Amino acid sequence: MGAFGPLRERNFALYFAGQVASNTGTWFQNLALQLVVLDATGSAQALSGVTVAQFLPILLFGVPAGRLADRLRPRTILLVTSSLAAVVAASLALVVVHEHPDVWAIYGLILLLGTVQAFERIAAQAIIFELVGPARLSSAVSISTIALAAARSIGPGLAGLAFQQLGAPACMLLNASSFVLIGLSLLLIRPDRLHPRPPRSQATGVRAVDFLRDRAISTLLVVNVAIALLGMNFGLVLTATVDLSYGGDATAVGAVHALNAVGAIVGGFLAAALPRVGVRSLSLAAAVFGAAMLLNAAAPTLPLFLLAAPALGVAIGYYQGVLNAAAQSSAPPEAIGRLMSLVTLGNYGMVPFGALLMGWVIDVSSGRVSILVGGIACLVCAVFVAVRVPRRD
Repeated sequence: MGAFGPLRERNFALYFAGQVASNTGTWFQNLALQLVVLDATGSAQALSGVTVAQFLPILLFGVPAGRLADRLRPRTILLVTSSLAAVVAASLALVVVHEHPDVWAIYGLILLLGTVQAFERIAAQAIIFELVGPARLSSAVSISTIALAAARSIGPGLAGLAFQQLGAPACMLLNASSFVLIGLSLLLIRPDRLHPRPPRSQATGVRAVDFLRDRAISTLLVVNVAIALLGMNFGLVLTATVDLSYGGDATAVGAVHALNAVGAIVGGFLAAALPRVGVRSLSLAAAVFGAAMLLNAAAPTLPLFLLAAPALGVAIGYYQGVLNAAAQSSAPPEAIGRLMSLVTLGNYGMVPFGALLMGWVIDVSSGRVSILVGGIACLVCAVFVAVRVPRRD
């Protein structure tokens, strides 16, 4: 059935559509909250509090969320989290409707939403096996990463228009509606067509420490953390590079993010087309990612940087598709939730630290230097995987 095979399965297509809607809705909320907090405080430090509140719960609850995803049906978890997330997003609308909103109330609700989404992100990974089974798992995992890229390609522009025309409360309500759409897509999934994983009694036999003792999986986890910390801070890095290094305007910032996202969709499908994905596949993916970053860092002018943006997007989509597919393919089906909780900790748990580190690099040098640092880190990780992981991982 090829790279598009999983999308021909009704259950997976419904899940994919719900994820695209949810991730697009998240852009409406994030953009509106950034503008509201900046307007209320005039402080970039206050804005960083939004990022911390959003991603700190993943560090705190990532591992318990993985255990829960291996004990309960992920569809059940996602039905609960989508309902709770809709309520919290609607509550944010009530807070930002005021002319002078309470910033601490915003932080508190974002922290609560981040806690809900810590469980949602991991269950959303664990459910893919049940939707498509082991035969199409790699392709389906790679395709699921395209939902993020698709939302990133259309979300910012639509969010900006909605904020200008409708205001911040409407953006929050649109995000709440996206969570409702997720719930509806999950209700339409036919439970009798799901592929069961081994029962709970078998799931309790695998611990996180067992993954760390596995040479291939521990390599994947190390590479995931290193690249997330040094090479995946594009919300900050691309914006700062266009603005500070090239003197570009808001239109140029939006263009580079959109071109990057379109490339990521292509990269995700390229990863989905691979016949087999293992941890050793990360060597090529990280090398491609590193080469694309070096190409972007070398661009001397803004037009050339924009021209190179799709190549970076392809590399990002390919790397993320291979990373997630390799992780899920390496774990026993009954322990997918636990391994993906560690991968999610590496991906999202590094966001606050990576933003602080790359922000410092940009302040003392430039955005192009921060991209160069990320590219070198990716190339080092490519060599690390090639040396440490046997050919038959």
